[in-house]
Amino acid sequence: MNTINRLFSLPTFVFTTLTLCSSLAFAEPVWIDVRTEGEYTQNHIEGDANIPMATFDPLQLATQFGKDAEINLYCQSGGRAGRAKEILEAAGFTNVSNVGGIDDVRELRDIARSSTVQ
Repeated sequence: MNTINRLFSLPTFVFTTLTLCSSLAFAEPVWIDVRTEGEYTQNHIEGDANIPMATFDPLQLATQFGKDAEINLYCQSGGRAGRAKEILEAAGFTNVSNVGGIDDVRELRDIARSSTVQ
């Protein structure tokens, strides 16, 4: 490959890389409540996924979101979310956080409790 061809192929690579990186940087974080369906029904955050620990499947999550997606896990107090985080990290996920309990998430995201309690 001559020098001119190398110069013209570099910007395409750089542009493609920057486009991919910027689309990853602006992806919405995934919020997953790992409590039971009953707990979720009584009190949940609208729009967040409910995937109870009993049905937690890293392969399904990898297919749905990818292993590099920002995934935020929570439960009632943080214990189950911590176990879910360990499962995902063992499966190769790279950007997983245990954000604690549902009240911690409401405070972190500035969400009123009364709007989603049933």
